[in-house]
Amino acid sequence: MEEEIRIDKWLWAVRIFKSRSDAAEACRMNRVTVNGSYCKPSRELREGDTVEVRKLPVTYSFRVKGLVSNRQPAKNVPLYAENITPQTELDKLNIPRETIFISRDRGTGRPTKKERREIDALMDGIYLEDD
Repeated sequence: MEEEIRIDKWLWAVRIFKSRSDAAEACRMNRVTVNGSYCKPSRELREGDTVEVRKLPVTYSFRVKGLVSNRQPAKNVPLYAENITPQTELDKLNIPRETIFISRDRGTGRPTKKERREIDALMDGIYLEDD
């Protein structure tokens, strides 16, 4: 087993990003921190490090349990990464469903003229309250 591995390779291997280039881009855009400091894609990662990944609106936190360079099946990910994301961050995922979005059944088509006016009136009321 390896002692160190590149952060972009590990992020891809434990399925945090779909491709290694996505992981490298996130590192370059300062969306990834290791032990509280921003890192380059070539940053060497060790067991026990804490990795934070910002994917709006949530900042996910992981503890490195093992190092791996090959992409792992989803069932093996807990062997290499422990998700330590606080519940307050995970709650941010539910916020958009609780806001003003109007649910429409899939396939019902575009809103009618009357529905469009109602949506616009609702949106105008919300934007006026923010000002």
